[in-house]
Amino acid sequence: MDGECIARRSIPELQPGVSGLSKIVEETRRVLSFATQSWFYRASFHLHSCRLNRSPSNRCVVFVVTMLFCNGLVVPAGAQQQQSPEDPEDKKQVGLWLDQAISADLSPEKSLEFEFHERFDERASNLFEYFFQGGVAFRLPWLTVIPIYRYQRFPANPTTAYENRLQLNLTLSTTRGQWRPNIRTLIEERFPDNRPASARLRFRPGVDYTLPLPMKRRPVLVVSNEFFVVPGTNSFAAGGSYTQNRLQAGLRLQLADALSIRPYYLLQSVNLPAGWDTNRIIGISLALKLLRKQQVKSSP
Repeated sequence: MDGECIARRSIPELQPGVSGLSKIVEETRRVLSFATQSWFYRASFHLHSCRLNRSPSNRCVVFVVTMLFCNGLVVPAGAQQQQSPEDPEDKKQVGLWLDQAISADLSPEKSLEFEFHERFDERASNLFEYFFQGGVAFRLPWLTVIPIYRYQRFPANPTTAYENRLQLNLTLSTTRGQWRPNIRTLIEERFPDNRPASARLRFRPGVDYTLPLPMKRRPVLVVSNEFFVVPGTNSFAAGGSYTQNRLQAGLRLQLADALSIRPYYLLQSVNLPAGWDTNRIIGISLALKLLRKQQVKSSP
């Protein structure tokens, strides 16, 4: 019986309402399976004919049919390539982020910057990510430049255990009365474990507003919105080059001259292959500034 007829009779029709990548892959495998059976029947027929008539033309036909049969077996393997894993920094459900930053002045225009971060997800019950980073800040009147190295860990992640990052922080800011508009551009190169490296751009415009309250240390309202863009190859699965958005609002409270705390609320929207997903995060940021002692010159 002709293999093509067998394939047409044996392949079931897709039922209405049934969709999905797994169904399509299964039907494709069945089609290829019957196609290879068809080539096998034809190859057997030609091999039987060659036994009766071993002419050079028959040998060529057998060779061609055999090569096509082998290629047909390779196609299903190529159709089942594994999809890239999800980015391990994408949290789930309600999250809690704890941030600690230390700044040590080296001079009026230069300082050492260190940060430590712990991030919990699944209703703040699971430590899914923590990292620390350090760099040197160079300050100009309107511009701050900070080259940074970050080491990041993902406890119990099945695909990526850690990640190294090289970052360049470019922050423009100015003061207009009680307002301080700013925009931060973060250029980072990611080197995750067991995944190819990738570059990412992060743009975060924002504004700080000092509340006009009769206090010595007045609280500051901090609002920002950050956009994540991967211009080239992504290390992880995503729904497009625009991979993430973070909208946050918080209140910075100056506890002392060198110590402040900022509770904040953040909405993290992640562009997954299945579509956008938004997570709610409560964060607490603690900042400590180590001031450089001023050397007082004695008068003659």
